[in-house]
Formats: sequence, structure tokens, C-alpha cells
Amino acid sequence: MNDYDQIKVHLTSKSKEKPPFDKLQFGRNFTDHMFVMDYKEGLGWHDARIIPYQPLQLDPSAMVFHYGQSVFEGLKAYLNTDGDVLLFRPSENMKRLNRSNNRLCIPQIDEEFAVEALKRLIQIDHEWVPNGEGTSLYIRPFIISTEPFLGVAPSKAYQFYIIMSPVGAYYKEGINPVKIAVQSEFVRAVKGGTGNAKTGGNYAASLKAQESAEGLGYSQVLWLDGNEHKYIEEVGSMNVFFKIDGEIVTPELNGSILEGITRNSVIKLIKHWNLPLTERKVSIDEIFEAHKQGKLEEAFGTGTAAVISPIGEFFWQDEKIVLNDHKTGKIAKQLYETLTGIQKGTVPDPFGWSIPAYNTSKKATAVN
Repeated sequence: MNDYDQIKVHLTSKSKEKPPFDKLQFGRNFTDHMFVMDYKEGLGWHDARIIPYQPLQLDPSAMVFHYGQSVFEGLKAYLNTDGDVLLFRPSENMKRLNRSNNRLCIPQIDEEFAVEALKRLIQIDHEWVPNGEGTSLYIRPFIISTEPFLGVAPSKAYQFYIIMSPVGAYYKEGINPVKIAVQSEFVRAVKGGTGNAKTGGNYAASLKAQESAEGLGYSQVLWLDGNEHKYIEEVGSMNVFFKIDGEIVTPELNGSILEGITRNSVIKLIKHWNLPLTERKVSIDEIFEAHKQGKLEEAFGTGTAAVISPIGEFFWQDEKIVLNDHKTGKIAKQLYETLTGIQKGTVPDPFGWSIPAYNTSKKATAVN
């Protein structure tokens, strides 16, 4: 399906009251409308529509409730100084959604159509894009299996949704360093599993460890590999980078690490700046030893929600190490300022990553 004019639009009769944009929490408020499209075996994806944001009506035996066949994405829209709305690399999110679809036996979507449908949704709800420092419009595309059937098999029916939420900083610390607990007991994913897919089950399985970390006063969990419990994989909602003795290092993709779009953007930026960067296996022992030798210069996480999140402390096996006296490192600061500047259109974008979704002068740049 790729006929954009076939998207039906039903506008709400009463807009919701918008929250104060200077007091936004993450993922608590939602815009007036949402995008929906259905899939049925033999018919394919059909009935694309934008409707008022509302609760879903699903059969209690819908397969998503019982077998977890679901995928999702996360991306953001930003308001620039001219009042236009920009999207950051949305095509990459739709490509990754299809990779997740493939792993979960969900039918492929038309990536170009999905981006254009998102643009139309933003055009309708553009007044929900906040303009405060550190704010954005968070966008959540997701697909769920809806066939009413209690049997372990791929569903024959699905629904694809896009919902949107004006948000502030993901971590209460903002750009200030967060504290991370290294997880030694539980496992997030193993090679051959679903670790490189963005599916709800991965996150459900991480909640126990996250709860334990928060109980110790830490913001997030750093996951180790599922086989040897030795090599660093990723933080709960972010990929992770380290600067060791002048070199920037990040765990290589191995089939159980989510291929982050912000991770990819950071790698491209670092190479663009001609800084040394290596993707390889990184053990937790190496990180703690580098700290002891004074070679661990900084660490930071990367992800859509937080963009760049400096790490100020690691806790592992009753040992704590502090980085930069809990201050933001030079590379993390430079990356944050550059990425957010590109996203908001305030600094040059040599990669063409930010694309228009809504233009105040033309009212619609993407879809007529």
C-alpha cells in the first residue's frame, strides 16, 4: 500500500488540553490523534486512517496478549526556530521496524508510506510539538498481533499504530551524568534470540533488574552478555560508549545488541570528526581496570529518548567507580550539542538527517 491519498482522516471534535510545555514528563501525555492501519492475510495492509486518540478495542483472545507478537519504534520530532517541525532520520526507524517485523514473523510495512503517514499525522497535531529546552515530540510506531486465536503460530491479523507524546528529558538528570548498575544475575538477550529486535518481551524481561538497580539508587542497568556474563552489551534503553586512553570504544553488534539509530549517528559523527573509534568486544573487567589505571576518560549512553546521556558512576560486584567527578565529559557534551543542534536545525547537517514534516509557511511540505 503506497497511495498516500487513501489515508482517511477523522478529526476530533474536541481537542485535549495541552500540558505546560515547561513541566513535561516523559510519555505521560498524548496528542489528539493517532494513525491506524490494519492487516489481514490475503488482503495485506489496508484501511489506513488518522483518527482521534482513543482506547483500543481488542478481543480477549487477541494473540498479542498471549504470545507477545509485537514490535515498536521510537523517534522524535523537533520544532526549529522558524516554527517548522523536523524529523530525525525517520526512514531508519521504519527500516529497523521491518527488521523487527522479520524476526517476529510480522508482515513487512511499506517504509516510505509509513514515513509519509507520520508526516501527515504531525501536520494535523503540529501544535503539540513543544518548544522548550530539551523538549520534543516523541513518536511511537508499533504493531500488534490481533487475530483472536489461542495457538502458538504467527497471527493472520495485525494493527499498525503511531501515537505521539510531547516530552521533556527522559532522565531526571537531563544532560547531567547518570549512575549505572552492572547486572550480573539476569540476562537481557543471547545471540539467536530477539535482542536485536525492538519487541516488548525484551523490555518486560528487563524490569526485574531495573527494579533492583533503582532500589540501589541507580538510574539504569548495564547488561553483560548472556553466555559468559563478561562482555558489555548495552544499557537498558541505550547503547553505550567509552573513551579509553584517547580512543572511543563501543561494543560491536553481535546479534543480541539493538542496532541503535542514535548509536549509528554518533559513530558517523565521531568518524566525521576524525576521532579514533573502534567497535569491538568490551569486557566489564577492562572498564574497571582502565579506571584503576586512570585511562577511563568518560562513558556515555546513546538513544532516541535521552539522545546522549553521560555516565558518572558504575556499580559492579560491590565495587563503585566514579567518572569525571560526576561531570559531563568533553565528547559527550560535544555529541549532545551537535546532535540536538542538527535535530532542531540550529547547526549544519552534513548528513541530511533532519527532514521537514510541517512547514508553517506552506502548511504542508510532505503531503498535499
